[in-house]
Amino acid sequence: MSKFDLTGQINGVPFDRLFLNASGVHCQSTTELDELLQDEFVGGAVTKSATLEKRAGNPAPRYYELANGSINSMGLPNNGFDYYIQYVLQFHAKPTILSVAGLSADDDIQLLNQIQDSDYQGLTELNLSCPNVIGKPQMAYDFEGTQALLQSVFSFFKKPLGVKLPPYFDLVHFDQITAILNQFPLTHVNSINSIGNGLWVDVASESVVIKPKGGFGGLGGKMVLPTALANVRALRQRLNDSIKVIGTGGVQTGADVFAHILCGAELVSIGTQLQAEGIGVYHRLTNELERIMADKGYTALADFRGKLNTI
Repeated sequence: MSKFDLTGQINGVPFDRLFLNASGVHCQSTTELDELLQDEFVGGAVTKSATLEKRAGNPAPRYYELANGSINSMGLPNNGFDYYIQYVLQFHAKPTILSVAGLSADDDIQLLNQIQDSDYQGLTELNLSCPNVIGKPQMAYDFEGTQALLQSVFSFFKKPLGVKLPPYFDLVHFDQITAILNQFPLTHVNSINSIGNGLWVDVASESVVIKPKGGFGGLGGKMVLPTALANVRALRQRLNDSIKVIGTGGVQTGADVFAHILCGAELVSIGTQLQAEGIGVYHRLTNELERIMADKGYTALADFRGKLNTI
């Protein structure tokens, strides 16, 4: 048992470790989800973002590992809503977060109505930020649309609900989105999803490296860390205290985890590095984080969470 307190909580749900997976990585099948939940260094699991029906996703190749991250245009491949709600309805020793992603606002309403009518009482996360569905925009960049959707959702949805957000790049946009989110009883925000519509060129072949959308795809991994930290920090400064922040993006080392917590993250999820390194990444990151905490004299995440210094 660790001598460090690496716990967090969302809506009163305790996580005995701070680590999650980023939805989309190591979570499409029940086998992958089981492996996450059985790892002692993982606090909980986020399901693949579920659509109403099973989706094959975009054509391959759709994921490419870069020297400093990744580019992908997966297109929400998943086994469908019924598959994942049946999984989270089972007893698990650790918390699960049911991620859902409609291909339209009407789909979102239908998905959440099904959750509301089900026996599921756990955490749900509405993905407002998938940048890689061909022909579909990101809802969370449409502020009026986001407000209208959440007003509709909370007219009937009475269970714990958070949202997955894309990265924002302007301080005014942080003000605008949090002014909307603070109107609703959200449990958390998960930030960031991949940075949408990057492009990588393989000079040797004079070609793009993924097939969908002419090679455009979401960027992840170490290269997005500054953007992820900025979003965690800016959102934490503006959101109601009751709305927790899950920090996602760019984590490769324990120092990156420490930075996410320092910026105000309650929990931290791993995506590109989990894809590259496998489930053992959580043990390594835990060890590296605990060494940093020991060097600084910290025994709990609460000792430094959200306490970033400015100059």
